[in-house]
Amino acid sequence: MTDQEIVSLINSSLATEFEYPEEKMTPETALFDDMGLDSLDVVDLVIVLETAFGMKIREEEAIRQIRTLGDIHSFVIAKKAQLKG
Repeated sequence: MTDQEIVSLINSSLATEFEYPEEKMTPETALFDDMGLDSLDVVDLVIVLETAFGMKIREEEAIRQIRTLGDIHSFVIAKKAQLKG
């Protein structure tokens, strides 16, 4: 899976889960301010990512630092590379 495929899967999964227009998603899109997510939505976000990519991330400290879609893209790409290597 390429980095662009990872980004596309993240965006489409989150657009479906949170009913947010995918065409408005950019790396700078803020999860809380732009997408209107709250702390409970973050739990759903983690589950969506775990399901989409078949990996456990809920115990990752870095997940607590995520604020934008770009942060999610970078996190998942790095995690996939870590698991692969």
